[in-house]
Amino acid sequence: MKITLSVNGQDHALEVEPRETLLDVLRDRLRLTGAHAGCEHGVCGACTVIVNGAAVRSCLMFGVQAEGDHIQTIEGMADGPGRLGVLQQAFVDTHGLQCGFCTPAMILSAETLLRDNPDPSHEDIVEAISGNICRCTGYGQIVEAIALAAARLRQDSALALKETADAR
Repeated sequence: MKITLSVNGQDHALEVEPRETLLDVLRDRLRLTGAHAGCEHGVCGACTVIVNGAAVRSCLMFGVQAEGDHIQTIEGMADGPGRLGVLQQAFVDTHGLQCGFCTPAMILSAETLLRDNPDPSHEDIVEAISGNICRCTGYGQIVEAIALAAARLRQDSALALKETADAR
C-alpha cells in the first residue's frame, strides 16, 4: 500500500505491506532506529514515538494507519546538527540514562508531558513515564532529568517573554 508520512517535519512517500508496524516502517524503511523493538506487545514502551502530538507505541500501530500523520522520533528532537535538545541535555546532565535503550521513549514521553504541562509535579512526571520500562536507572535520575528540563524550558520561556516586553 502507498502511504505518505511526515516524520520529523519531512514528508515520505512509501510503499508498505499492510502487516508492517509503524515501528518496522520507521526502522526498516526510513532507517530511524531510535525507536526500539522491545517486547513488541506494547508493554515496555521502548518503541514510543509521537504521532500527531500524542505518545504512542509504534509496535501496536500499523504503518498504513499512520497515513497522513505527523510523527516525531528521537532523531527529530535535537536543536540542530550536533546539538542536543533541552530534554536530551537534561538526561545527560542528570545521568538519566545508562544503557540508553529506554532513553528515546522516555524523552518522547516527557516531550508530550511538557507540551501540555510546563510545570509538572513529581507525580505528573512519574505518571507520564509509567508506561516505559527502564532496567538500569531506578527511574530517579529520569524523573530528575524531566524536572530539570521543565525548569529550563520555563526559564527560557520567561526570558523570551522579557526580551519581547523589553523590545516594545
